[in-house]
Amino acid sequence: MTHRSRLAGFIIDCETDDLGAAAEFWAKALGSGTAPESDLYTRLDPQGGLHVEVQKVDHPSRVHLDIETDDIAAEVARLEGLGAKRVSEIKTWVVMEAPTGHRFCVIRAQTEAFEREAKTWA
Repeated sequence: MTHRSRLAGFIIDCETDDLGAAAEFWAKALGSGTAPESDLYTRLDPQGGLHVEVQKVDHPSRVHLDIETDDIAAEVARLEGLGAKRVSEIKTWVVMEAPTGHRFCVIRAQTEAFEREAKTWA
């Protein structure tokens, strides 16, 4: 069975009590507008077909990427086969860690670019 996936975008994790100020900084730094989505997320205008969000977190600030897929279980298994480790499952996505120590999330397909840009995996 095959599935598809692609880089969806980047999440700017901010350990902050003021998500609005953090999002405003990153919007100005990237020349973007903002669209607050919740107390935890503010979406920035798309950058080159990728989504960019500022997220309020309770761990040290960092940037992580999201990989979107039409089959989360198959994509997680593929990435585990490459050496990634499953860290946790949250709502509808899986947090993983690359062999290099970088964290990333596997999420369900949601961008407009998915259909035309996703890679097919056997």
